[in-house]
Amino acid sequence: MSIVNPISLSAPYLVFIGDIESPTYAKTGLGLVQWRKELVAGQLRFPGNRLDLGVPDLSVEKAFEEGVRSLIIGVAPVGGTIGQHWEVELIKAASLGMDIVSGLHSRLESIPGLAEAAALSGATLIDIRIPSASIPIANGKKRTGYRVLMVGTDCAVGKKYTALALTESLQKASINATFRATGQTGIMIAGTGIPIDAVVADFVAGAAEMISVNNDAEHWDVIEGQGSLFHPAYAGVSLGLLHGSQPDAIVVCHDATRQHIDSCPEFPIPSIRNCIDFNLQCARLTNPAVKCIGISVNTSGLAPEEHKNYLQALEKDIGLPCVDSVIDGCDAIAKNIVQMFCSHD
Repeated sequence: MSIVNPISLSAPYLVFIGDIESPTYAKTGLGLVQWRKELVAGQLRFPGNRLDLGVPDLSVEKAFEEGVRSLIIGVAPVGGTIGQHWEVELIKAASLGMDIVSGLHSRLESIPGLAEAAALSGATLIDIRIPSASIPIANGKKRTGYRVLMVGTDCAVGKKYTALALTESLQKASINATFRATGQTGIMIAGTGIPIDAVVADFVAGAAEMISVNNDAEHWDVIEGQGSLFHPAYAGVSLGLLHGSQPDAIVVCHDATRQHIDSCPEFPIPSIRNCIDFNLQCARLTNPAVKCIGISVNTSGLAPEEHKNYLQALEKDIGLPCVDSVIDGCDAIAKNIVQMFCSHD
């Protein structure tokens, strides 16, 4: 048994939701099914659980027979701990040789008997929140290929979803694009990545460089953002990610109804224009040619009839494509990338 660093996951997956019935606490599992359904063989839920991810119900034994290689804990309950009543199923899966994957705060090795079961079968225990032990200091050297980074006026405004939707839109436009994950759910969806918020501060930019290495000249890395330059707690990780990513382009993500920084009511949400300007100013340290190519807005707090008018008014004011990536997708932003960066082809 060993811990994998850097993180890499083996498919197909069995998504464990156990007795968690709230979609809010099962966003990891729901996200996996939405974005990587082809990798999900089934779900493991306890009898009576009404939450359904829309994939087959499988026992650990049946999943093993069908070739499942990883059991992924697809829930994040309050406190981020692993329930004792889950442990039997996790140990059973590890005993059969399945990797166990968790993004929770509880370390898998703390579960009595789990490490021993994995050692006997050759399974791997993968704690997503443990970053690589070999992350280098950033060097700031220019890398080949293109990069677009999601930034935000605040935390939890849709950066991961926007990155996934934009990757999909670029691929539809015949652009070679890859989603690069920086958070636990994103890593589970992508199958690889680095949990940026768990990296020691001096190495954040270096981790961003590892996420997005040299690539083909016309390839786009679509990088999931973290935090916000305007958040008093998380601006540091956002700045390190911005510098290490060396983005050629940024997409600003925003919540249409949020009035203040999450958990910090004394800090008002910045204007989108200020967010663009400040992110571009900071990004120019490692890429002087960086551009903002679009705005992604979470309009779920608006009345349905206000959605279109809000985005149209914002687009007129800012002069860039403005979408709700959940409702509209990111085709308009992908088209802008083609026009701004690929027109010479």
